Amino acid sequence: MAYLDELRRHFRGELKTNEPLAVRTSVRAGGAADVFARPVDPEDLRVLLASCAAADVPLSVLGGGANTLVADDGVEGVVVKLPVFAAESALDADGGSFVLGAGAPIAKVAQLMKEHDLAGAEFLAGIPGTLGGAVSMNAGTKNGETVRVVEAVEITSPHGVRWVARGELEWRYRACELPVGGVVTRVRIRLHRPDSMGLAASRRAMEADLAYRKSTQPLHLPNSGSVFTNPPGDHAGRLIEAVGLKGRRAGNAQISEQHANWIVNLGSALASDVRALIDLARAEVAARFGVTLVPEVKLVGRWSPPA
Repeated sequence: MAYLDELRRHFRGELKTNEPLAVRTSVRAGGAADVFARPVDPEDLRVLLASCAAADVPLSVLGGGANTLVADDGVEGVVVKLPVFAAESALDADGGSFVLGAGAPIAKVAQLMKEHDLAGAEFLAGIPGTLGGAVSMNAGTKNGETVRVVEAVEITSPHGVRWVARGELEWRYRACELPVGGVVTRVRIRLHRPDSMGLAASRRAMEADLAYRKSTQPLHLPNSGSVFTNPPGDHAGRLIEAVGLKGRRAGNAQISEQHANWIVNLGSALASDVRALIDLARAEVAARFGVTLVPEVKLVGRWSPPA
């Protein structure tokens, strides 16, 4: 890893080698990063991106670790963990705009709504992970998606740091196409100020969503989050349950008995165990229903066969 010397000369943030990543993922499985980096600001990240590009070193971004499965053999190159950059706010009579770091937890949005009596992002209540991840995958529920509240996204690339308006990005179901080589570093969101009835309805919606999640999702165990996106007109969990895989185990990983579109870690599960269940569910559903399930979980690292 000769490129490390060059990084240490120009990169101001934290650098670690052979850093375990399992504890940084929601499913608590997987290996280590060759190099783990935490930049101090977007410009520091730009330096890191440029250095890795010049040295042809692979680079991965780790958000909150939800919906991320790290290979047991670890991750080649540099894994970046974005810090929680300082927040900015601007309130007005109609609501408020907030600039949040991509490393901020999604739960921060619900906190802002409660602190300032605002509304508009109730559908994000209870979704795990970071705001950068929410943008990258256009996170949401049947009640709304992240794109609804985003005004602009700050993108850092090897060439610089710039703000991109929401309309300049391509948003799809569970996806947002970012510029090639770009990383989300900050997000500007807009929340509105409802009347008293609207505010009460907003709070009820968040409480109902949180209660629903607690009753239907295995949040008491380390988990993968939703494994697959829902196919058009159907639900991945229903299809997986219909082929008889609910509760199926591979090592200490299990397709949840509570929700078949979640995989849980029963204790010291390997990432390969989790992937085996992902591959099994895709194969069985395709064979039975002719439906190709699309993974929402992102596989990162040295996989064999490759992810």
